[in-house]
Amino acid sequence: MTDSFPSGNVRFVRGVIRRLFQRPASEIPELPEITLRPIGMVRNAVKEPQPPGFDWSHVKSRILIRPDLVDSLLGLDSYSHVKVLFWPHLVPAEVIGSKHRLHPRDDPENPLQGILATRSQIRFNPILVTAVPLLSVKGDTVRVRGLDAIDGTPVLDIKPYFPHFDSIPDARVAEWATRGREPAKKGQ
Repeated sequence: MTDSFPSGNVRFVRGVIRRLFQRPASEIPELPEITLRPIGMVRNAVKEPQPPGFDWSHVKSRILIRPDLVDSLLGLDSYSHVKVLFWPHLVPAEVIGSKHRLHPRDDPENPLQGILATRSQIRFNPILVTAVPLLSVKGDTVRVRGLDAIDGTPVLDIKPYFPHFDSIPDARVAEWATRGREPAKKGQ
């Protein structure tokens, strides 16, 4: 005697299995391309990319703003700090977004992390941001100290630093990110 399922039961079981292992439809629609135009450019004494651990704290930079945007600097000089958003223009196109996971600081002692859990430049959209002391604003020039961008780096935006919005006193970071490291060499 052969046991068999009625055909309706087979279809039911197959349907249940299909639903269990089926990927849900994406909730993200087709995303539009975005084009950004830099508002200015970094000028400083650092001409080449620097190794991890380089001490940028003493590097003074000038951010030259496009002539058509100079009037947008009005009032910026009343802040002590700004956030600078910039594009790492020397990262090769084939490297951008090439890794979904990596060891932070290229150190195998650090745990493997998703790229979005790091500050690596090898991002899908490598928009970098650094909060820095604002030294002065004069004409088309914004002077800052500690900006970790090399000479010629395109600047995408500058925002005033608001402690109320930009500082999170109870922020938590990964253990690997809190380990001390020796600076490679002093900034210029």
